[in-house]
Amino acid sequence: QVQLVESGGGLVQPGGSLRLSCAASGFTFSAFAMSWYRQTPGKERELVARITTAGVSTDYADSVKGRFTVSRDNVKKSVYLQMNSLKPEDTAVYYCNAQLVGIISANYWGQGTQVTVSP
Repeated sequence: QVQLVESGGGLVQPGGSLRLSCAASGFTFSAFAMSWYRQTPGKERELVARITTAGVSTDYADSVKGRFTVSRDNVKKSVYLQMNSLKPEDTAVYYCNAQLVGIISANYWGQGTQVTVSP
């Protein structure tokens, strides 16, 4: 079955770094664009970063540009989010997303991992 399993979340001080990982299984990973979203209580889930199938193109929310980097390894079927210079406002549950758009479409979500940025 399809699985997206996030890891790497935790508690970090402002200015610190974390690296999130998302391991995929059960689908053709290399055919899917991969994204990271985040959500805080009472707010809609927002796109943080996105990477195309071959990793050639990336896109970031304005709030994280220059601080976060998304990457993927199609051999390991994993996507990563390197988060540097973390701020308290980055505190959220981070979700991994896989999307296939075309004649056949599909959209998968992970269970989320908590990131807390606090002194």
